[in-house]
Amino acid sequence: MTMGPDSGQPASSRLARRLGTGSAVVIGLGSMLGAGVFAAFAPAARAAGTGLLIGLAIAAIVAYCNATSSARLAALYPESGGTYVYGRERLGPFWGYLAGWGFVVGKTASCAAMALTVAAYTLPHADRPARTALAVGVVLALTALNYRGVRKSVLLSAVIVAATLLVLGAVVLASLTGGTASTGHLRPFPDADLGGVLQSAGLLFFAFAGYARIATLGEEVREPRRTIPRAILLSLGITLAVYTLVAVAALLALGPAALAAATDPLASAVEAGSWSWLTPAVRAGAAIAALGSLLALVLGVSRTTFAMARDGHLPRTLGAVHPRFQVPHHAEIAVGVVVAIVVGFVDVLGAIGFSSFAVLGYYAIANASALTLTRGEGRPPRIVPVTGLAGCLVLAFTLPAGSVLAGTAMLVLGTLFWAAPRLLRGRGG
Repeated sequence: MTMGPDSGQPASSRLARRLGTGSAVVIGLGSMLGAGVFAAFAPAARAAGTGLLIGLAIAAIVAYCNATSSARLAALYPESGGTYVYGRERLGPFWGYLAGWGFVVGKTASCAAMALTVAAYTLPHADRPARTALAVGVVLALTALNYRGVRKSVLLSAVIVAATLLVLGAVVLASLTGGTASTGHLRPFPDADLGGVLQSAGLLFFAFAGYARIATLGEEVREPRRTIPRAILLSLGITLAVYTLVAVAALLALGPAALAAATDPLASAVEAGSWSWLTPAVRAGAAIAALGSLLALVLGVSRTTFAMARDGHLPRTLGAVHPRFQVPHHAEIAVGVVVAIVVGFVDVLGAIGFSSFAVLGYYAIANASALTLTRGEGRPPRIVPVTGLAGCLVLAFTLPAGSVLAGTAMLVLGTLFWAAPRLLRGRGG
């Protein structure tokens, strides 16, 4: 049996390296420029008022540390799975498993949130069964697209990113020139406090988490040691610039109170001024952006599922690679089916909070893994993973209490799944 060049895995179970820097950046932007920019500003404003701008900066700092740690680790371990691989190699099998478990569970919730967001913007006046049916249809359609090969997914991501940037540019212009912008709106809420600012940072972090999708595609990227770090930092920098412009414009147009109350904050910012005729286009853009996030999320979750199955932590059949399309087709089908089921049982806000907690835990393990790197292995300055690790833990436990409890319970459940077969084997011995 022929072995792959980068690991001990058989060549038949390796994925084809087809993505360059531009394609990887597009996947990262498609992941980040979606739900967060259209949905996260309203709950962040409820938590901190105009202090959400401070929260945005905190979230960006933590995301930068996470991105740097992930980039150094991804260059050393260019395999599918992201922090699942890094934790396994640097901290031990359990920590790798826990990172993979947190990623798969948390991002499955994110997939459900994105599918529901697409349906909510597409059918704003429909009842829940109709929106749920549309959300399920969207999940299944994107699963079929990913099944045909990653290059087709990249092409669609590029179209969605271009459309999203165009819509966000229109939102900024309409918000600043529509006649409602006022610098007086930037006064903070009188009751804003550090806890609220940190909670807003945790909610806004959800919008930055897309660069992980680049690392989870490690086996499908050409020249991974050069491509992955560049793609992660480029996509993060572009996203931060866009988010800052949009956040300031929305606050100037609406003020923190109206922004906090809006269910569709960017559409509301446009609708409040003289550019209200653009509102339908903004709603359509929000649905398209959420579609782009869902596409990249399903791509990333299926790759981590594939890597965990290949190592025996999930059913082995999920580690199969399609002989023609060279994608993990069993993992993609399984993820699509699970997300379609979850869509019928969750709402958007609950899914986002749960996902944020799980993903912050995932990146905490990434930063702890980066702390073990030596200088010869490309270790970042120690302040980077230390800040990232501390930031992830603080933001995770300042999220709403329901999200913290649900996320903790799911991590405990994952730990039991890990421990149970080992205890049984021990008793049998």
